[in-house]
Parts: sequence; C-alpha cells; structure tokens
Amino acid sequence: MTIGKLSVTPLRSTYFHVIGDEIGWAEVAALLAGAGAVWDGAVFATLTDKDGGGPVEDVNARHELQQLTDRLMESRLILNDNHFFDRWGRRLRIDEVTVQ
Repeated sequence: MTIGKLSVTPLRSTYFHVIGDEIGWAEVAALLAGAGAVWDGAVFATLTDKDGGGPVEDVNARHELQQLTDRLMESRLILNDNHFFDRWGRRLRIDEVTVQ
C-alpha cells in the first residue's frame, strides 16, 4: 500500500503461509521489500482451514485474496477488519474523512 495524506492505494497482493508465531516484523518487511515496489504499509488477513488446524489450500487462499481485494477496492475501511501496518510495523486504522 502507498499511504498519502488522505489516501491509501493498493500496490500488489499475494499470500503466504505462516505456521507458528516465530516471524518478526524485520523478516516480514524483508519479504515485502523483495516485491520490488516502494511501499508504506501492508495489510494481512488471517485464514485457517475449515478445521481450524492449519493453512488453507492454495486455491482457497487465492480465492480469498481476490475477494479481499475486491472488497478493498470498494472500501478502504475493510483494512480495519484485518491487520494493517505501516512499514515500521505500527498498527494503523482507517477513518473516514470529509475533504473540504
């Protein structure tokens, strides 16, 4: 995501599987830097298989990512339903503003 004064613009999307909790922000930021785009923020949506015991199948992950992308294009407020961070790992939220 690029973050402007009054805008948040999606740049790229992908999914990856995380098993456990032993990944730090520096490692996540390094993965995102590998995308080759200058970014200001990232959103993460969590999803487990229907049994709640592990990662979803790749085909389901792609489908869910597309649905999230579609909802995000309709309203940036969707970011608040997920995990939205700036490039330093600080949690962000989106609020509606009126431009005058």
